[in-house]
Amino acid sequence: MSLRGDKTKQEIRDKAYQLFAEKGFKEVTMKDICERTGLSRGGLYRHYESTEQIFLEIVNAFSDQQKNDVCEKIEKRVPAAVILEELLTKYEKEMGDRESSFSLAICEYYSNPAASKEDNSVKRQYEISKSAWLELIHYGIGTKEFNCADPEAVFHMLVFAYQGVRMYSRLMEMDRNIPAQITNEIRMRLLAEEV
Repeated sequence: MSLRGDKTKQEIRDKAYQLFAEKGFKEVTMKDICERTGLSRGGLYRHYESTEQIFLEIVNAFSDQQKNDVCEKIEKRVPAAVILEELLTKYEKEMGDRESSFSLAICEYYSNPAASKEDNSVKRQYEISKSAWLELIHYGIGTKEFNCADPEAVFHMLVFAYQGVRMYSRLMEMDRNIPAQITNEIRMRLLAEEV
């Protein structure tokens, strides 16, 4: 695909993400995406066949991007504490932004038994995220920046607290301090005393 085509696809995904965050998965139509992007139906269908195809590309891009960013920074020998701070700052900001939460759309999509059996992108996203976080934690242990007895438990605490806040923030008003409490707890569990 041409550079222009790639740019158009990215714009479609960006606008569709907003729609899925606003309406959930089930309520978004290709017509909605046409209206939001300003593309004709033919223009949209040139790039995507369905809302499902767009949705799955968005879901898969989340974890792939995080994994790539973490690996690239580790290769460049960026201190583990710096990488951790960048990730936790991003997570904290996302937890505080209820309007951009994609969690309900993900639950709607995967509540369909056919979808969850065919392409379990959530499991894939979880595994890639887990891999990135464990790589970061082991890197931090190796550089003596992190002190962690159970890296997998720290990952689970973070990912499920993060997803819980993202989900609940769409359903009820959340205390603004909750995201910082979660990220501070992760810092305390990972960072060595002298860092």
